[in-house]
Amino acid sequence: MSLSRSPSPNRGGGWSSPGLTAPFDNLSGRSSPRKGYGEYQINGGIGSSNVTWASAKAKSDEINNGYPSFSTRNNGFFSRHARQLSRSLPSFVKGQRDYAEKEKLGRGRWYPNNGTRTGRILGFLGRTIWRLRLRLLVLLTFALAIVLFYVTPMHRVYRRASFLGGGKRFVIILAANQGGGVMEWKGPREWAIERDSVKNKRKYAKKWGYDLEIVDMSTKKRYAHEWRESWEKVDTIRNCMRKYPKAEWFWWLDLNTFIMEPSYPLQQHIFNDLASNTYRDINIYNPLHISHPFNNSHLDKTALSPVGNGKISSIDLIIPQDCSGFNLGSFFIRRSTWTDRLLDIWWDPVGYEQKHMEWEHKEQDALEHLYINQPWIRTHTAFIPQRKINSFPAGACGDHGEDARIHYKEADRDFVVNMAGCEWGRDCWGEMYNFRELSNKLNRTPWEKFKDGISDKVKAMKAKPKEKKEEKGSS
Repeated sequence: MSLSRSPSPNRGGGWSSPGLTAPFDNLSGRSSPRKGYGEYQINGGIGSSNVTWASAKAKSDEINNGYPSFSTRNNGFFSRHARQLSRSLPSFVKGQRDYAEKEKLGRGRWYPNNGTRTGRILGFLGRTIWRLRLRLLVLLTFALAIVLFYVTPMHRVYRRASFLGGGKRFVIILAANQGGGVMEWKGPREWAIERDSVKNKRKYAKKWGYDLEIVDMSTKKRYAHEWRESWEKVDTIRNCMRKYPKAEWFWWLDLNTFIMEPSYPLQQHIFNDLASNTYRDINIYNPLHISHPFNNSHLDKTALSPVGNGKISSIDLIIPQDCSGFNLGSFFIRRSTWTDRLLDIWWDPVGYEQKHMEWEHKEQDALEHLYINQPWIRTHTAFIPQRKINSFPAGACGDHGEDARIHYKEADRDFVVNMAGCEWGRDCWGEMYNFRELSNKLNRTPWEKFKDGISDKVKAMKAKPKEKKEEKGSS
């Protein structure tokens, strides 16, 4: 196949592309023509072809088919020195390639790291990322939104909103004597207990968007005619209901309590399934042996039923029971007309004046008395298993902690621990410290677990030579 428009740079004539000329025997073995156009002789050329530049140009001019003859526009510097410039450019192809290879086989392409395996891997990753750039952009935007959600206060706004997280419905009331005791000064251990307890509740309330009300109990003597040490719990709840008019549930916590599992929100842990997490019939667990329900004929069906009306909406008071009866170290009370009536009667000075010498547990015994004698109290009261919100350490309600209904179990990851009665012969600070450290250990992040594992291995490796030296010394 011969061309009429331009000569071939090969000696045998034709072009080097296999698709344009017949196979040829001898290839130069170079990636470019051996010589430029200017190096061929005009008279006869070099080789067997008689086609010269002048004859090819003359023959092209003779063809008159309506198209102008081919001519080079730039007859200056580039036409004379184009080949010399191209020869001086660097070559990025590793090794020698045949000039007959097509362009798509990689002639003149750049390979990272001179075509090594690492370079090919990097090139493949780069092409893959470029093809998936839109998906990666969407994924990166989503990840950035999640980070901003938790870094900024947006997650607290979400968890507090009543139509989203619902955290605004709950208020945690913590009884603390931050300004010092009334009858005695607090020592370093008492201050340490208060500091850890307050920090624990603040962290939990902030995490889930709850309100925290820390009550200063140093004003216990504000009543002229009496000093109700723990009876102020009733008055404090009523004041908090006035302070937080939009809140629905109020959670009272004693100072000697510690939230062991801050990852449990109240909604998921209790209130999303209140029917299965509480029970209305006290006969399920009745340490006080209260006769239930009433059998008086003049009462209505609701008062005579062991579960009241059976509706979740009628539950206004949720309390746990320990081995001796009601326990108000951790309990819930709901805003309602029934609650206002209960608080008024509960706080009635008449009951205090008549029974305060008999009731050892004060407001707790007063509530038990109301539950036993008043049918309208039972219809709105529900009980919750002790370990759901108020687990006891081993020293409370038994020396060995063998009661599965009351005592804390690490394997079950109980929600709250109440060091009830620790001031009577037990170490309150020691128990608080041990449970705080256990909570930190149980709620470690994967990265913290990894670091602690490495640290434990290093300590074990260092301890082995010391043990060997001690054994040798003793022998």
